[in-house]
Amino acid sequence: MMFEALISRIAEGLDRAGLPYIIIGGQAVLFHGTPRMTKDIDITLGVDTGSLDVVVQAVKSIGAEIIPDDFEAFVEKTYVLPALDKESGIRIDFIFSFRPYERQAIARATPALLGGTRVMFAAVEDVIIHKVFAGRPRDLEDVRSLIVKNPGIDRNYVREWLKEFEKSPEKEALLKTFEDILSSACLK
Repeated sequence: MMFEALISRIAEGLDRAGLPYIIIGGQAVLFHGTPRMTKDIDITLGVDTGSLDVVVQAVKSIGAEIIPDDFEAFVEKTYVLPALDKESGIRIDFIFSFRPYERQAIARATPALLGGTRVMFAAVEDVIIHKVFAGRPRDLEDVRSLIVKNPGIDRNYVREWLKEFEKSPEKEALLKTFEDILSSACLK
């Protein structure tokens, strides 16, 4: 319940500031029906770092404290603004977006009502793409669980974006990873 109230507060603050966003990470995995323990909230913002001042004001308005002392330098280097909710101690990562993919993922968001507040969660396909891209064992297990729980996913959408991300030299075999998980879930 603590996460629900905080997510609602974050959604209200981002909406007031006019900032488009989606909830990603473990909270989105939970939203799409897969039980999972998570200790933070990850949010992709529909703005780049040029909107840092607006984001900082929104973060403060929801009762969160920015973690790094030199947050401008941290954001410039990582494109992430980490904050801590003063009330609960829960970490919130606000991730700036630059790529067309992130903007499209925000446009495809799945709205949900949490405590009477409209909250935008990443569509299940976009959660899968994020998780395959991250590639940690826990993320890949999340992908498998999401596929089993949501067999009607748009596989072609996932495949197209994973193929696109494979063009980056540091990422390879993303599509193969996805196909292997599909096979192991017996849902090809």
